Amino acid sequence: MSTTTLPPRTFRYYDLIMAAFVCVLLCSNLIGAAKAAQLELPLIGTVTFGADLLFFPLSYIFGDILTEVYGYGRDRRVVWAGFGALVFAAFMAFVVVHLPPARNSFMDLYQTQIEGVFGNTWRIVAGSMIAFWCGSFANSFVLAKMKVLTQGRYLWARTIGSTIVGQFVDTGLFFGIAFWGIWPQEQLIAVTITQYLFKTSWEALMTPITYRAVGFLKRVEGVDHYDRDTDFTPFRLKI
Repeated sequence: MSTTTLPPRTFRYYDLIMAAFVCVLLCSNLIGAAKAAQLELPLIGTVTFGADLLFFPLSYIFGDILTEVYGYGRDRRVVWAGFGALVFAAFMAFVVVHLPPARNSFMDLYQTQIEGVFGNTWRIVAGSMIAFWCGSFANSFVLAKMKVLTQGRYLWARTIGSTIVGQFVDTGLFFGIAFWGIWPQEQLIAVTITQYLFKTSWEALMTPITYRAVGFLKRVEGVDHYDRDTDFTPFRLKI
C-alpha cells in the first residue's frame, strides 16, 4: 500500500522576512551597539542610549509578525538563523581583528579603528547572543500562547504584551552579562531601565504598522496559524 507525501507548504514572503530579520539583527549588533548616543529630549533632558536602540526593536516586530502569521515553529527557525548569523559574525570579527595587519601608516591607523568598532569584549558578545536567543523565544512563546487564549483577538495586546516580556528578558540579560561589576550598580540599573522603556515604547508606537503587515501577510499567504498543539521547546528546527 503506497502513501502520498504532500510537499511542504511554501509561502511567498516567509524567506524575505527571515532575511530582513537577520539583516536587522546583524546591523544593529555590529553597527549600532558600539556607539553611545545622546539626545536632548523635551521635559526629560539629556538621554544617553546605545545607538542600536533605534533599530534592534525591529527584530522583535519581525518576530511578532512571524509568530502571528506563520506560527511559533517557523519563527523558531528564524531565531536560530539569526543566532547562527551572530555567532559567525562574532567569529569573523575576532579573526579579522586579530590577523596581523600589513605594515604601513594607513593600516596602522586602520587597525586601531577596526579594533574600536569590532573588538568587543567577550562579555558584550556573549551577552548580546544569549540575551537575543532567550528574549526572542520568550517573545514568541508569549505571543503564541496569548493568541490561543484570546482566540485571535486583541492583536495589539499580544504584540505589546509579548514585547514587554521578551525585552525584559533581553535587556536584563544583556546588561547583566556585559556590564555587571564593571559599571557602577546605580548607573547599570538606570541604563537598563531606560533601554527597556524605550524599546517597549518603540514597539507600541509601531503597532499600526504591525497591524497592516500582519493583515497583508495573512491575506496573501492564506494562513493564520494557531499554536494549539505546538512543541514549544526551542532546541529543534523542525516545524
